[in-house]
Amino acid sequence: MSDLALRLGFAADDRVVLVCCDELGFSHAANVATYAALRSGTATSASLMVPAPWSRGAAAAYRGEDVGCNLTLNAELDLYRWGPITHAPSLLDGDGGFPRTVTDVWEHADLDEVRREWRAQVERAIYWGFDVSHLDAHLGGVEMKPEFFDAYLDLAEELRLPVRLPDAELEPRVGFPFRSLADERGILAPDRSLPLTALGRTLGEALASLPPGVSELHAHPAPDAPEMRLAAPDWERRVDEHALLSPGGPLAEALARTGARLVGYRELREAMRAGRSGTSDFA
Repeated sequence: MSDLALRLGFAADDRVVLVCCDELGFSHAANVATYAALRSGTATSASLMVPAPWSRGAAAAYRGEDVGCNLTLNAELDLYRWGPITHAPSLLDGDGGFPRTVTDVWEHADLDEVRREWRAQVERAIYWGFDVSHLDAHLGGVEMKPEFFDAYLDLAEELRLPVRLPDAELEPRVGFPFRSLADERGILAPDRSLPLTALGRTLGEALASLPPGVSELHAHPAPDAPEMRLAAPDWERRVDEHALLSPGGPLAEALARTGARLVGYRELREAMRAGRSGTSDFA
């Protein structure tokens, strides 16, 4: 049974799928693939990396699609770098960009600088014209430390935005009940989140085996382009995901066969805001 599915207007036993393209702004190729997936493919949402080199290009091409903020504190690649948009010395590594690893952030980041940086990233996205639909965290690990998770939830609660959370099965390993903490503050998140490629090649069987409720599939699509081959060691996976998300492609066919219902983060945002009184400065 899924309370979230019910709040979105579905039956509790429906399989509801949210397809999110991460790292909008990472590169020109990522922008092209993400907007194609949103406009004519299978994606229902995307998330923008404001500090990344092609984020302004993503803003110039925006037409009102469902886009959130991929809150960024890392620049994990050796030769392709980006850094904070605020004055944040603790968020810089030796060559002037964000740290390459989540562990480095945990060990050196000043939480006040983290809060200012994350808030500035959302404010810039709004200034550029994005109707921000949700928050998630680049590399999906910074929010797994209690003090960073509190900052994450504080921003989501203030802006009244849903978030991406890891699966509940990770709570014993992480050491605190992150899903319960979000729920206590009225912050919505998909019931589970997994990489699109985790479904494997038998997409229909994998989708049919998803539990009832809202399942998020996240991807990093990009066409095969010289910039991707040079910048991203995982470029082949990104090209594969671009093909999966294409109009009439494998994911679209599998979703149609299994009868899965599609939803975006914008619907979660509206359900979340309908459940709480008051307004946000960003609403």
